[in-house]
This record gives sequence, structure tokens and C-alpha cells, in this order.
Amino acid sequence: MQTLPNKCPICNGEIVVTRLQCQDCDSTIEGRFIHGTFESLTPEQLGFVETFIRCEGKISRMEDEIGLSYPTIRNRLHEIIRALGYEPGGEEPGMSDDERRQILDDLEQGKITYEDAMAMLKEGEE
Repeated sequence: MQTLPNKCPICNGEIVVTRLQCQDCDSTIEGRFIHGTFESLTPEQLGFVETFIRCEGKISRMEDEIGLSYPTIRNRLHEIIRALGYEPGGEEPGMSDDERRQILDDLEQGKITYEDAMAMLKEGEE
């Protein structure tokens, strides 16, 4: 079975579903049906969303799972948000994700102590 295309392969126009059929009882329903929210996503984007959900939305787990950097994963997530018709939120007040990441990297490399890292992260939340 194939996934439902969302664009016409000939003219790139919008595809409209007009007929549904049950495989078990052969009942048929005809009409004009709208696509669901996620049908506007490419197969690659859907795979990314599935991985994101499996990783419980944790980008650090996504990095390990798919082998991409934090900024790349975040950019792909923003592309998907836009494809769904939304605009990703602006920068939130406080510390940026890159600043948090740098503090954690410094901690991991032994450049700062655990206490220093915690104080810096707490200060960034204010």
C-alpha cells in the first residue's frame, strides 16, 4: 500500500481525495475529503517527527539517534513547523540554547566545575 500523495505528479496541483474503500467489506464512501495535518510533510519529515516523538522531544537524544548536530536538528524542526503552517517562536527570554550547550560542553571538558555550571544555568533562567 502506498502513502497518499499531496501534490499532483503532473502539474503539482493539490490532490483531492474523492473516494474511500474498505478492504474488508468493500464498502465505498465518495465525497471530497481534506488531508490531515501531517500529510503536507515529506516522508523524510515524517520520519524526523517519528524519531522526535520516540526520543520524547529531547534533542540530545535525537543527536545520538540520527547523528546530526543540535543546530541541524533544530533547523529541521523549524522547517517542519513551517511546513505545518506555523512560524517557530522567537528567541525566548533568558539564555539561548547555544549558551546552555556551551556551559554543558565546558563542564564536560572540565573547564568549569559542576557548581559553576549550575550557577550559570540558574542565572540564565532569570
